[in-house]
Amino acid sequence: MVGSHLADYILTQHPNVEVHGLVRWRSPKDNILQIVDKICLHLGDLQDLSSLTNLLRTIQPEGIFHLAAQSYVDQSFAAPVSTLDTNVIGTANLLEAIRLSGTDPLIHICSSSEVYGQVKPEEVPITEDNAFRPASPYAVSKVGEDMLALQYHLSYGLKTFRTRMFTHTGPRRGSVFAESTFAEQIAERELGISNGPVKVGNLDSIRTITHVRDAVRAYWMLLKDCNPGEVYNIGGEETATIGEILEILKANAQVPIEHVIDPARLRPSDFTLQIPDVSKFKTATGWAPAVSMEQTLIDLLNYHRIRLKRAHGL
Repeated sequence: MVGSHLADYILTQHPNVEVHGLVRWRSPKDNILQIVDKICLHLGDLQDLSSLTNLLRTIQPEGIFHLAAQSYVDQSFAAPVSTLDTNVIGTANLLEAIRLSGTDPLIHICSSSEVYGQVKPEEVPITEDNAFRPASPYAVSKVGEDMLALQYHLSYGLKTFRTRMFTHTGPRRGSVFAESTFAEQIAERELGISNGPVKVGNLDSIRTITHVRDAVRAYWMLLKDCNPGEVYNIGGEETATIGEILEILKANAQVPIEHVIDPARLRPSDFTLQIPDVSKFKTATGWAPAVSMEQTLIDLLNYHRIRLKRAHGL
């Protein structure tokens, strides 16, 4: 999701910038069909150091946005080793390839707010100095990415910038994530594809929501205005529980929607407070979210309506 929106943003706002992307032979391209003829795609793999080193020597990039990851928290409980291999070893391969290739790009390493885990009430809003308490193998992998970026900056002088982005969503969001699966299920019921109550998990977790378009604009500003070696929280200004997010989506549904707790959607461990202090990033860049939480959720719901209509020939 995020990589495609970032490519859209760069091509629109900075048309003189060349956009290159790393793909595997089986990588889906659904999210970039509208721009696939405007970007340069290269075969490679984060788990293959030689492919990354050769690619970097060929392209000589000025900036790298490392957004690739196994990013589904529930999958990380089912496959923790694969998650760590993709996210930690893959990031180590990328940073090592940059070092070996002799290139000197600006490097965005996308950590996550999940590294903070279950924060204490007195620690909210969460600053960049808050303790790590990762509550999933995915979160542990993001701690590893985060610290590798810092280590390669300190050890080798690589120009790494770390972000801990809080919940961000919008069109193209994968259906495995809470607000997106709510929107997809609502759209299915509107279109008569499914019926019955919407299935949900933990509704008590408190989040802020950022539109993906605001997120990618922040990432561009990161490399332009921030300092290598630093870490920055990025997140929205409006706070809501997952239950309140569900109610916003239900209020914008075209048919009456009921919901029910699905035990299979409850994680072995979870966190309930995800409210960031983003003053460091705002001070450095002047960034502020432009899209409201409600509009973000409406955009997400409309995306699933359009996608499902096309998929089912409606």
